[in-house]
Amino acid sequence: MPFRSYILLTVCTLFWGGNTIVGKLAIGHISPMALNLSRWAIAAILISAISVPQLRTDWPVLRRNWLLLLAYGAIGYTAFNGFLYTALQYTSAVNGAIEQGGIPVLIFVLNFAFFRIPVSFVQIVGFLISFIGVALTAGHGDLAALLALTLNYGDALLLLAVVAYAIYTVGLRWKPPVHWKSMMAGAALGATLTALPLVLWEASSGNLVVPDLTGWALIAYAALFPSLISQIFYIKGVEGIGANRAGLFINLVPVFGTLLSVTLISEPVQLFHVIALVLVLGGIAIAEWGKPATAGK
Repeated sequence: MPFRSYILLTVCTLFWGGNTIVGKLAIGHISPMALNLSRWAIAAILISAISVPQLRTDWPVLRRNWLLLLAYGAIGYTAFNGFLYTALQYTSAVNGAIEQGGIPVLIFVLNFAFFRIPVSFVQIVGFLISFIGVALTAGHGDLAALLALTLNYGDALLLLAVVAYAIYTVGLRWKPPVHWKSMMAGAALGATLTALPLVLWEASSGNLVVPDLTGWALIAYAALFPSLISQIFYIKGVEGIGANRAGLFINLVPVFGTLLSVTLISEPVQLFHVIALVLVLGGIAIAEWGKPATAGK
């Protein structure tokens, strides 16, 4: 079970690394809230179309837990991506990478504060090593350059995105006992419904950008990979090894994002890319090795 969870979470964060690129490429091709609504609407249609038998079987449980599923979609999907896409219009990818690295920390803090889930010293060391890898990625190999970063409106939005996804991850401990397809369909529908008012607000403020051909291509990627496949893999990963341990894999997102940028834009692979990936993976491995014997999930 742990090894399977590791694979699922690694692939999940690979696709999420591409999601950050989507947020940057979307500027001028589709507005943030339109992108958010479109990706979740398509994801909801796709997952519902292949989940009819499971939805029928799980309908009594889904009906009792509709508010919880709505909350999963609203907080973990709509709020996180809405804040992320909007933030990337105001702040740098460097700031974004560093601040998303705060998600695992907040997950640890929330789990300890509310559920007294213990964290070992070795896990803390592993997290710090992993975070150094994130910082090295964000600083393009120069950690000293991070001292010159400034914060702006976009950074405040990114911090809200961090809080939203940490709350969503911790909240998965209460997910109803339904098939993963039913779970995903309910949350995706919740994301779609809660994203709609944000698009109406975007339109009323004159900031709506209707997608062009590039915009539709970005929607297609975001709907299939970061929205559908990654979220399913993340749910299964949290189910397998718990929120604290699964959350640490989020530190792979900026590393994969950088490596994908190198691949897609044909930039040369540099030594710091390799070192950062080794640090992040090494930190995760150390944290896994040093997990408390009675930590739970």
